[in-house]
Amino acid sequence: MRVAIGSDHGGYDLKVVLAAALVAAGHTVEDLGTDNAEVPVDYPAYGAAVGRAVAGGEADLGVCACGTGIGISIAANKVEGVRAAVVHDVTTARLARKHNHANVVCFGGRTVGPSTAVDALEAFLAATPQPGRHDRRVAEIAALERADLERAAAQPARTGGRP
Repeated sequence: MRVAIGSDHGGYDLKVVLAAALVAAGHTVEDLGTDNAEVPVDYPAYGAAVGRAVAGGEADLGVCACGTGIGISIAANKVEGVRAAVVHDVTTARLARKHNHANVVCFGGRTVGPSTAVDALEAFLAATPQPGRHDRRVAEIAALERADLERAAAQPARTGGRP
């Protein structure tokens, strides 16, 4: 499987552990940065890069990490077609994939230990989106995304002043 991975400085150490686990399991990993834990960087760029790789078909799934996993998941979710989920353990990882059809999994480098994260990542990768009752909910999410994109496209550009 092709997996895009990215993090900010707060998730860097965990990203290294997760990337190594992915490679050891035989997956192809594309590391989209950052490349160290010492230089502070902003997580939106890395969440968006992973999201774009997944949405664009360059990766089958994505893995993100920041300090809590929250910010980078919000950024990844801004990419059309991405369903990024912050997970904390095997159960949340498995259900994010099965029930919510998540295609990007996000971890907190400061909130989830390395062994728990590796176990959760393995559970996420082993799970498959469960058809049936969850399809309707995933379709509702996609419809919200499309409606918001259409609404934004229909609004005239603002040239200043108050909103």
